[in-house]
Amino acid sequence: MTHGIKDLCERFHVAEHTVLGWIKHGELQAINVARRPGTRPKWRVTEEALAAFELARTATPPPERARRRKQSTGSVLEFIK
Repeated sequence: MTHGIKDLCERFHVAEHTVLGWIKHGELQAINVARRPGTRPKWRVTEEALAAFELARTATPPPERARRRKQSTGSVLEFIK
């Protein structure tokens, strides 16, 4: 199954120029199915291309930060004595 530009606009709640920008910048792979070269392009997006696009844009949790160890206070007390 393929998806048209309007389908993607509804799916992602964005304007048509946004989807066309994703295609132009290579973020979303699409196929031009226009009958004649030089005419207005008719873009179609395959399920595989859509899945790859969504996977690339999925938010990932930030890496877990390493926790600092508390310094032992033994050396400080020895210095003061």
